[in-house]
Amino acid sequence: MEKPVKTQPTLSDDELLNQLRFCVRCLMAERPGNEDARQLLSELNTMEFSTVWTMFRALVNTRKPLPADPDLLRIQDQVLQELIARDGVEDVANFVSTPYDDRISLWMGDITRLKIDAIVNAANSSLTGCWQPGHHCIDNAIHTFAGIQLRCECAELMERQGGEEPTGSAKVTQAYNLPASYIIHTVGPVANGQPTPEHRRQLASCYESCLEAARSAGIRSLAFCCVSTGVFGFPQEEAANLAVRTVRNWLEVHATTNIQVVFNVFTQQDLEYYQRALSVWG
Repeated sequence: MEKPVKTQPTLSDDELLNQLRFCVRCLMAERPGNEDARQLLSELNTMEFSTVWTMFRALVNTRKPLPADPDLLRIQDQVLQELIARDGVEDVANFVSTPYDDRISLWMGDITRLKIDAIVNAANSSLTGCWQPGHHCIDNAIHTFAGIQLRCECAELMERQGGEEPTGSAKVTQAYNLPASYIIHTVGPVANGQPTPEHRRQLASCYESCLEAARSAGIRSLAFCCVSTGVFGFPQEEAANLAVRTVRNWLEVHATTNIQVVFNVFTQQDLEYYQRALSVWG
């Protein structure tokens, strides 16, 4: 699938809402109708933006990776790019490096708003995104704002591979409507709060595999999320220490690659964990 051309905000509020309604109609038309669906469609023109967005997100989160109508893709791309542009895009070129390593930056914010060569997605083993409507995980957010093209590309990768993605490995895809150019998907270990030596080895492998994938693809900047620290239950502080140690060791060994790394966090607590980890391993 072709990579959408990314734009600046151009739509009025009414235009954006009408385009979002169009997407919902198209997505619902893909599925066999029922009385509840017909009722929702009849009320769609009176619904406010937040309600229509919730419907849209639920539909794309549960949509099978099948070809889509070109008009749906075109309007979806406009909607997603408009929403991202309105929220504001952060350019990694403006980031200040840490005092401990000029190849590393630390940033707190929404990774789907980051303009960078690649962002890392904490994926599940199917690699096709979170199927739970509106779930507040990074996998769900990345797939939602990249667009339905991403699930299709991931499904094609898994079909060619002939099985699920192993823990600790990485795959590169397009980023579609995100400000990033690529997404590096990695499957972290499920630690459930009690990491074993094998879990630690697997988590280190996630970071190493992403860096190797970036190097192979010619990616010069990438942002790591806090892999495995959400529902997978790897303790956050230990994960931060492991991430910083692993990345710094890899950068030292591969000093000629000139890859710039951003550790992206979403909470103040994670920010403090990474600040401490960077000072210790600096």
